[in-house]
Amino acid sequence: MKIAVTSQGNTVDDPVDPRFGRGSRFLVFDTEAGNLQVVDNRPSLNAAQGAGIQAAETLSRLGVQAVITGHCGPKAFRALCAAGIKIFNTDATTVAAALEQYLASRLTEAKVADVQGHW
Repeated sequence: MKIAVTSQGNTVDDPVDPRFGRGSRFLVFDTEAGNLQVVDNRPSLNAAQGAGIQAAETLSRLGVQAVITGHCGPKAFRALCAAGIKIFNTDATTVAAALEQYLASRLTEAKVADVQGHW
């Protein structure tokens, strides 16, 4: 299974980025292969609009099945759901802590967007 966590850096010790579509990068964990891929989100980050949709498309192409982030707006939420990607919100301070919460089943799947777009 591939799990993406929004991150402000390139390592699991970096902070979780609270934004999904305009987050700086994704750390994608493949639980079966046991590896980590850093995905730069600058193309979406710098988009005038549709950042969340573009980010969702990127993760869908990578085969991601779950996203852990601070917040997710309505357009990104719809795009992720349409791609079959589950969304989990967290207030964890680091990527490692967010991933630990997810693997311990301490995160609840989001059923609606939790912020308005362009926040």
